[in-house]
Amino acid sequence: MAVPARLPLRQLGAAPVGDRTRARTAVLNQLLLGGVVLVIAILGFAGGFDGDEGLFFAGVLTVFIATAAAVGIPWNSLPAYASAIVPIIDIAAITMMRESNTSSGFGLLWIFPAMWLAGSFGFAGLAFSVGSIITIYLVVSFAPGRGVSFQALLLPFLVLAVASTSYLTARRTAVQRRLLDNQTQLLGEALARARQQEETLTEVLDAVDFGIIRVGGDGRVAVTNDAQGRLQLAAETVEGEEKPRHALAFGRDGITLLAPDEQPLARALRGEAFDDEVVWFGPPGEDRQALTVTARRLHDDAGNDVGSVVVSRDVTSELVAVRAREDLVASVSHELRTPLTSIVGYLELVLDDDLSPSARRGLEIAERNANRLLSIVADILAASASDRSTVELSIRPERVDVADLVRSSIELYAPRAAERGIRIDSSGLEPAVAWVDPSRIRQVLDNLLSNAVKYNVDDGTIAVGTTVDNVHAWIIVRDSGTGISETELPRLFDRFFRADAVRKTSTHGSGLGLAISRDIVRSHGGDITAQSEQGTGTTFVVRLPIRGRTTDDGKDGSS
Repeated sequence: MAVPARLPLRQLGAAPVGDRTRARTAVLNQLLLGGVVLVIAILGFAGGFDGDEGLFFAGVLTVFIATAAAVGIPWNSLPAYASAIVPIIDIAAITMMRESNTSSGFGLLWIFPAMWLAGSFGFAGLAFSVGSIITIYLVVSFAPGRGVSFQALLLPFLVLAVASTSYLTARRTAVQRRLLDNQTQLLGEALARARQQEETLTEVLDAVDFGIIRVGGDGRVAVTNDAQGRLQLAAETVEGEEKPRHALAFGRDGITLLAPDEQPLARALRGEAFDDEVVWFGPPGEDRQALTVTARRLHDDAGNDVGSVVVSRDVTSELVAVRAREDLVASVSHELRTPLTSIVGYLELVLDDDLSPSARRGLEIAERNANRLLSIVADILAASASDRSTVELSIRPERVDVADLVRSSIELYAPRAAERGIRIDSSGLEPAVAWVDPSRIRQVLDNLLSNAVKYNVDDGTIAVGTTVDNVHAWIIVRDSGTGISETELPRLFDRFFRADAVRKTSTHGSGLGLAISRDIVRSHGGDITAQSEQGTGTTFVVRLPIRGRTTDDGKDGSS
């Protein structure tokens, strides 16, 4: 039967420490005295007893009766002071034995009951035993007609010393016992709390719908919850098949097969940390499951690595919904692009004819807005790609001085900036040759400069610069516009996201330009970041590789 975790150790049905030792103390002390008296009796009668045999036998018999009482009486069920009767009887019995032969030294046996009373009943027992023994000794020793030697006077002091030592030892033992009892109780309560916390933690972990794995510092799995077991069981098999898990694991795109050592759990066991790694389980085209996995390293107070926590969550329905939305957006965008292209073409044909000024102005407005709609549709199609591999396939890199690309983009937007008194500072442009697709990077630059002009203040400034180091080429675009709040900055590159300040000041834009720009830069092996503070402007930093990917023959693609 399991012991309830909340019960202290004292409530487990065990008797208190004092109750358990009372009977044992009585039996041990009395058996020791009884054994010594038995040996003395045997030796006395065997060698011829020189004294009052009747009185001696009465004393010995009294000790044996007291011994039988100590063994047979259940002292645990009696009051604590009840067992004191036995050593008191012993004092009387030893007195009779001593009086049977005053020169025999039987008075030394008083040490046994004195030790018992002083050790078991505290100071009261010490005072009573020493006081009664010394009183008896002095009364019988100084009785009329008896002589007392100097050596005989040492007996009271000997009894006092031994009883005091027993009392002090018992006191120290009692204090240590109480300390141990308190420590035992504290440990029991701590153990109960730990068990309760463990049960609570287990209940909470088993109640959540995401999997949790605790990996120890030695790389072994220490703790898992029920949700992890369910997710793992669902991911390990496919209907009608029994395959090892690694044979069914695919990357974020759902197509790239992951080797066993590339899976998130294997990486976490090796000590890696990562965020939101998406893994698909099951062959493409079948009923599949997608998990997003995050691993966090753990450290103790000294900063030592003590393992990691791996969290898995089923995101199948979310990813399926996102993909369905992207497919719908892409389908609608394709349907819109065809008539828009036709509208733009016919408008261009009409504008080639001789028209009145008012008619031409109206048609030019229609053409400009049709081209804008066509650009928005193109952005939506680019952002709705099912995975980034479609962007990467359209990249055709070559060695290009990105400073020249920046100058071309500045020439395009300089007139629009001049209309609002915005000055573009290009003094920071330095030669920066990189391995990029010029048309794609020009698309990124056009988007950054367009935003810098569009969301800047009148008579503001735009600073553009390029530089290069041993590994990367850098492009910096800094404006003096309204800036972006700290809460909105992390979402700046999300698709369809538009900051509050942008929505208030402009109705243009789809919120896709920066998302597409980041995809393009990352497809080159680089990255784009933004720094902004509301009211002081925004700075974009583009990092691009200066060397291409290594070819199959081991040569750099940039050569």
